[in-house]
Amino acid sequence: MVPIPASRRTFLALTGALAGAVAAAPLLAPSRAGAVTAAGLDAPAKKEIAMKLVSSAENSSLDWKAQYKYIEDIGDGRGYTAGIIGFCSGTGDMLDLVELYTDRKPGNVLAKYLPALRSVDGSDSHAGLDPNYPKDWRKAAQDTAFQQAQNDERDRVYFNPAVKQGKADGLRALGQFTYYDAIVMHGDGDDPTSFRNIRKRALRSAKLPAQGGNETAYLNAFLDARVWAMKQEEAHSDTSRVDTAQRVFLRKGNLDLDPPLDWKVYGDSYHLD
Repeated sequence: MVPIPASRRTFLALTGALAGAVAAAPLLAPSRAGAVTAAGLDAPAKKEIAMKLVSSAENSSLDWKAQYKYIEDIGDGRGYTAGIIGFCSGTGDMLDLVELYTDRKPGNVLAKYLPALRSVDGSDSHAGLDPNYPKDWRKAAQDTAFQQAQNDERDRVYFNPAVKQGKADGLRALGQFTYYDAIVMHGDGDDPTSFRNIRKRALRSAKLPAQGGNETAYLNAFLDARVWAMKQEEAHSDTSRVDTAQRVFLRKGNLDLDPPLDWKVYGDSYHLD
């Protein structure tokens, strides 16, 4: 895999707040619920599309299941980045994942690294992890129990909160996906570029569909706010995952995120039937 630093999400604010706490922070209270009658992003076929869209941006591949074994330090100050959603050793979510895996399967190949993961949390240090942690991660990734743990943590921390908030805001599948992709990259903490503050920024100029607003107008405002947030950090200054992907679907009026889909990320073209 060719490293693409710009494609990895920001989870830890530059202030150094621990992402374990960030990930646990609840989303904003739902707005007055709007009726979302079309299939949500949590419908199996839609969820598969979401996984492939994120993988195209995070890993330059539609084969998201091939990313269970992915691990490298991309030099973004967050230590090792790994797995299907970019769990990081410096931001707490990798620690949570390995703890879950160990709860389910004591004595697994990664269990011995738990003290080191607790020690390096909040930093870019590899202390206690090198030289064998990447090799052992790839070994663990062959275990279906570890794959399931990755799926479950992805859903608990990122996917389910995004879909829940999107539905409460009156958004269909595309809008729910814009929320999911934003939480993957920015987390949902209190820093200005977090998901909840991107959403707040959008609400300054557009009303939620659940409050009687126009869905397309709101999503344009949300994506404008998302682009602003991405440009606050050099690693995410390439905004093509918004400009030549999510905006393309929005301009076509594909609010239900129905295939076929054609998009580009970082200059690479993708297609889904």
